Amino acid sequence: MKHVALALMLATPAVAQENPIDRIRPDAPELAPYGEHTVGVRTMTFTRPDVVDVVNSTEEGNMTRYDREITVEVFYPAAEGTEAGGTYTAYLRDGETQATLTGRAARDAAPAEGSFPLVLISHGYPGNRFLMAHLAENLASKGYVTASIDHPDSTYSDIGAFGSTLYNRPQDQSFVLDQMASLGGDLGGIVDASRTGLVGYSMGGYGALIFSGAGLEEGGWPERYTPPGNLLSELRVGADRLAEIHDDRLAATVAIGPWGRNRGFWSQEGLSNIDVPLMIVAGSQDDVSGYDAIRTIFDETTGTTRHLLTYQGANHNAAAPMPAPQEAWGDPAVFGHYADAVWDTTRMNNILQHFVTAFMDLHLKDDQSKAEYLDLVETADDGTYAMEDGQPTEDHTYWKGFPERSAKALRFETKEPQ
Repeated sequence: MKHVALALMLATPAVAQENPIDRIRPDAPELAPYGEHTVGVRTMTFTRPDVVDVVNSTEEGNMTRYDREITVEVFYPAAEGTEAGGTYTAYLRDGETQATLTGRAARDAAPAEGSFPLVLISHGYPGNRFLMAHLAENLASKGYVTASIDHPDSTYSDIGAFGSTLYNRPQDQSFVLDQMASLGGDLGGIVDASRTGLVGYSMGGYGALIFSGAGLEEGGWPERYTPPGNLLSELRVGADRLAEIHDDRLAATVAIGPWGRNRGFWSQEGLSNIDVPLMIVAGSQDDVSGYDAIRTIFDETTGTTRHLLTYQGANHNAAAPMPAPQEAWGDPAVFGHYADAVWDTTRMNNILQHFVTAFMDLHLKDDQSKAEYLDLVETADDGTYAMEDGQPTEDHTYWKGFPERSAKALRFETKEPQ
């Protein structure tokens, strides 16, 4: 019988793995579920011309240049009547295995009528434009155009010198904002880049802080990280290039597990120059960017109102990565790139979707009703749930939008500008 069972298994065609990125748990907070819009998606390529090729340049002064092609997955509200649902083919962390992800976006659908704020999404090192597709789809369903960037030299299938990421990350973000703002055709007609949001994870968070105004600390960088030719000096406090990429259209920044303060890339002088509303998201056990260093960023960004959302017990994968695809489950190292030892990934994603929705609605759409979702008892476990006939009583201090008993192991802090 064992031989028969084995023969049947070998004769059965391989079944494609199901890897949904769009799941909303029953206990998800109020703003996590998808919005009213069906979502469309298109893949686009933009070219940054004549930039320094960090990977192939040398300290001896041989600074080569090239045209830097950047692939962007653009998610957007789709035209009425569009049938929801589609797939994405994405490389996993090993740079070789491909997985099919399932979501709600319809490939190349016609866009909806109207005008929608822009949100840029920037992955870590390494990563790719699909790593936070759960958030990109979710925001698009709520009336945003989201542009999720593949950063060359920094994707799973294209890992180059780390110095390229350090130099190019904020400049890629700035360039894609420009490209989306000047986009033509039917899709360009719905993009409102006048108030743009930015979500960056890990090295995406590093770039997001620089793009938001945090010039680097001169000369404080470990040598093994830095690109040749003293290129990072272009991003230091007071540098001309930093001033060139400063953009008044950037109106809200979310930095998830931002890397760099733990390696001396900023001082308070640089971080205090950020004047864009800022939300920082982190795991209290982050051992990549360093939770204490992330808290220092929170303390030192004194030029703006900022929030710090902490997932107690989570590590560096807090909130940002999609759930680990089934193809990743056979390799602990690949699986560990997406998962957390303590938290369920879908739950972390849903909480992030909730808070990013409130934050972007407030600052990009001027929806003042969302401010109360960010005015919370600092430690979620200290909140009192006291509802009567579906309405909060005067004793109710539970986190707004969270079902009873669901706001656990979370902390939300706010600091005003000094």
